[in-house]
Amino acid sequence: MSMFKQQDSTCLVEEAVQQDPTSADYTLGTPLEDGHVLGKEVSLLSATMLNIGQITGSGIYAVPGTILNSLGSVGLLLLIWLIAPIFAFGGLSIYSEMASLYPDRSGGEVVYLEKAYPRPRFFVSTAFAVTVVLTSFSASNAIVFAQYFLSAFEIPITDTKQTAVAICMVIIAVGCVAISTKWSLRAVNVLTILKVLSLIFMSATGIAVLAGYTRVEDPYANFHRPFEGTSWSLNGLATAFVKANHAFIGWSNAFNVLGEVRGKDPARTVRKAGIVSLSLISVLFLLINLAYVAAVPKEDIRTSGQLVAVLFFRRIFGSTGTRLFPLMVALSCFGNIIAVTIGQARIIREVARQGLLPYPAFFTSIKPWGTPFGPACLKGFLTIAVILAVPAKDAFNFVLDLASYPSLVFSIAMATGVWIIRRRRRSAQLSPSSLQANNELVVAYLASCILLLLLPWIPPKSGHADVSFWYATYCVAGIGLLLCCGLYYWLWIILLPKLGGYEIIEEIEEHAGGARNMKLVRRYKPQDIAGEQQPLLSAL
Repeated sequence: MSMFKQQDSTCLVEEAVQQDPTSADYTLGTPLEDGHVLGKEVSLLSATMLNIGQITGSGIYAVPGTILNSLGSVGLLLLIWLIAPIFAFGGLSIYSEMASLYPDRSGGEVVYLEKAYPRPRFFVSTAFAVTVVLTSFSASNAIVFAQYFLSAFEIPITDTKQTAVAICMVIIAVGCVAISTKWSLRAVNVLTILKVLSLIFMSATGIAVLAGYTRVEDPYANFHRPFEGTSWSLNGLATAFVKANHAFIGWSNAFNVLGEVRGKDPARTVRKAGIVSLSLISVLFLLINLAYVAAVPKEDIRTSGQLVAVLFFRRIFGSTGTRLFPLMVALSCFGNIIAVTIGQARIIREVARQGLLPYPAFFTSIKPWGTPFGPACLKGFLTIAVILAVPAKDAFNFVLDLASYPSLVFSIAMATGVWIIRRRRRSAQLSPSSLQANNELVVAYLASCILLLLLPWIPPKSGHADVSFWYATYCVAGIGLLLCCGLYYWLWIILLPKLGGYEIIEEIEEHAGGARNMKLVRRYKPQDIAGEQQPLLSAL
């Protein structure tokens, strides 16, 4: 059973300042919860595995082919895998600084944006809430899982079969997270260790190819003129950067469970997890791309779509590789979705705790198994909806790009938010973060996000687009989503309260087990009706 704690404006100011002395905002913000309602199950190992588990999804197995198609040369393909981690380390430094200031809050970006941009009231939080919920799907990894799973058993890949297999896998992975945090973390640990071993094996195989120990006749054929055929299209460069950056997404996953990390300094723990996971994966990804280039002809890589790893294993191991190693890729995608769901379920739960989802009590509650059951189910539903809605042929590239574009806007807000919070803390005479980010890394991260927003609008050269429809469709769709957020905010926070004669205030809703969330309610302004003042209060 839940109950409300009603508060007037004065109480809201006082409690807001107590929670965050750097904020002069008159709203309460998301309340801290009593104790650790989701437990303290995350160790340094689990945090590292959560990061690697999300990073090592379908990206390294699926995107090199589309990147080469966009860039045209293996030289640029390899260069892109050297550059992409630099920006990821910049993002890691920003998140680490924010985490050190708010170590008791899970949810990562949703918390940091709320703290950096309290005004206009609810604006940034609402925009982020709508965007993150609508793009919290794992359709791309589910689709790649289906393709590799079917390929492993030599089953023809049709739209119907691909969709059915992808949906079944999503139900199993999301169900695991919804039922048990402890066992889902154990599953991530086991699956991720297996994935790392498989990546090491692939890297070692690539080295064996280059050393001449396999049946590949000329492993250096693609290295003779590495920049031949380079397409210097800005759109192609942007597409390649988007794909490579997407392959590294996951370095921040441990920040989403920050409130569940063991130890006295959880911020340093997740920072260590980020450094270890990014360093290890950056090296392995570069070696695996070298392996692809050494073993597979350039044109075959370019036209491989999402099946470049299948071509690699087939050329090295023949029919055995065709059947066994696609199962490894499928298993990697399965582990990825579990790891992603663990993190995104916490993000959605924090959005609900802000009062920005319908039925916030349902999405905040940890019943019946002490897990974020409602958010996990919502993520599963959205993933299945996207799988069913997008044509199978273009599903992987489109949903990957669509999810990436709006997030760039919030990444820019994160980078600038660091400086905003620093200035606010100086004004309040508070000490800086113990994990303050290097300004050069912040600038590099900010610049990369701005470029990735602008470059995709430039038309690609003929034959280098990665979807069969208009190349910038995902940009328009991403902007449309953000505009819808703005329209929704204007209607909900500005127009309707003005027309209805009410204001939106916050109440704390408390649940068994210490869970808490905000509930946004309407407080009608007093009006003289028959000579009497009649204040009314009703739930939104």
